[in-house]
Amino acid sequence: QVQLVESGGGSVQAGGSLRLSCAASGFAYSSHCMAWFRQVPGKGRERVAEINNYGVARYADSAKGRFTISKDNAWNLYLQMSSLKPEDTAMYYCAANSRGSSCAAFNYWGQGTQVTVSS
Repeated sequence: QVQLVESGGGSVQAGGSLRLSCAASGFAYSSHCMAWFRQVPGKGRERVAEINNYGVARYADSAKGRFTISKDNAWNLYLQMSSLKPEDTAMYYCAANSRGSSCAAFNYWGQGTQVTVSS
């Protein structure tokens, strides 16, 4: 059973930085994809960035140049966010596909960590 626990959210002023962490455990296979999503009330969930076990990372246009996704050998996932904008305010979720390297769908989700950016 995969477990994902996010941390690192908080309140920051525009232009500031935050680093989100996702402590992951329970992966049975080495092939996987992990991602960060975000959601604001009343809107759909937006994929922010993803990375698979080969280290191939992709970003939403809104995140390119400002956010960096990474993971370590202990299955933990990170999102370094810089030059934050008020529109980055959202609940951020860690997601994992434990069944393979595809990032098309995810079978595990964390509980989320709130990021609030003030102007």
